Amino acid sequence: MRQVTIHNKSHPLKQPIQACFCDTFFCRLKGLMFSHVISSETGLLLVESRDSRLDAAIHMFFVNYDLAIIWINGQKQVVDKRVAYRWRPFYMPAAPARYILEIHPDHIQDFYIGDIIDFRDEQIN
Repeated sequence: MRQVTIHNKSHPLKQPIQACFCDTFFCRLKGLMFSHVISSETGLLLVESRDSRLDAAIHMFFVNYDLAIIWINGQKQVVDKRVAYRWRPFYMPAAPARYILEIHPDHIQDFYIGDIIDFRDEQIN
């Protein structure tokens, strides 16, 4: 699976987040369901084909821990964020989004609405 490094250009992170780039139907469908833990340095970047509120909605069924959800539009600008609690049925962004960043809840304060985010392919030696 493709790995990307997440950088917040508006409010630089102490340490960039390494995320799996999840742009296929089955990858988005599974997401983080059935996993046991997420480290504070990693995450999952769900990628939709267009900006949409409904397509960017998530559920937390079969996710056994809380997550910080950062919704990012096609211009790579944060449009919404919130902590998603385990086993909850539905979370939808306040504005259309194309990217959904799922990360450890400790990072919720590292992102603000309006921030510009950069995704870079991880360098493999």
